[in-house]
Amino acid sequence: MNEGEAERVIRVVVVDDEALVRSGFELILGASEDIEVVATASGGHAVEAVRRERPDVVLLDIRMPDVDGLTVLRGLRTMPDPPVVAMLTTFDADEYILTALNSGAAGFLLKDTEPEQLAHLVRTLVAGGVVLSPKASRTLVHSHPGTEAAVDEEAARVRLLTARERDVLVLVAEGLSNADIGARIHLGAGTVKDHVSAILTKLRVTSRVQAALLAQRAGLLDERPRSEAGR
Repeated sequence: MNEGEAERVIRVVVVDDEALVRSGFELILGASEDIEVVATASGGHAVEAVRRERPDVVLLDIRMPDVDGLTVLRGLRTMPDPPVVAMLTTFDADEYILTALNSGAAGFLLKDTEPEQLAHLVRTLVAGGVVLSPKASRTLVHSHPGTEAAVDEEAARVRLLTARERDVLVLVAEGLSNADIGARIHLGAGTVKDHVSAILTKLRVTSRVQAALLAQRAGLLDERPRSEAGR
């Protein structure tokens, strides 16, 4: 996908075992001029559809009876230049979500997400943002806290960040793209990209999603109202 294609249309594949869900997402997203659902598929045909259509984004059901979403995700991640993948789930606290995020998913959407938000979330994914349901991400943090030693180690890594990097990390956890972060804190997109790269290195993670979850577990987001109040 070149830059011109990204500006013109976002290609999406929807993978779900229920035909009604597939058609619903196709109808909703197809109403946006800059988004095209190029294919829908059940789990067993998902990898084939993605290889054929080369979409920018895959919306992937995490629980399917024929081939589960984690298996499909692993298959997609082995592809050269893989698409951005967001998991679809019915439950706020699906036990497989954390595994999916650690396996390379760029976020997850609840299937009852408001229709008017879906197109915005797809655009966020393409722009490099993190898409996490706030309610569900809080549940993930509290239900998978890890050992006290592990949390202490994560907090120590967060303390390695500069004040500006902490600001950027909080905005990454909110799901903002580099361009949106730059606009929020008055930095160029290239500078933000450098900050994000430094953050991933210092936190010893490989994705923005993992960085966001670590920030939440370390309590960085809980500190934000207090730090903002003092600015």
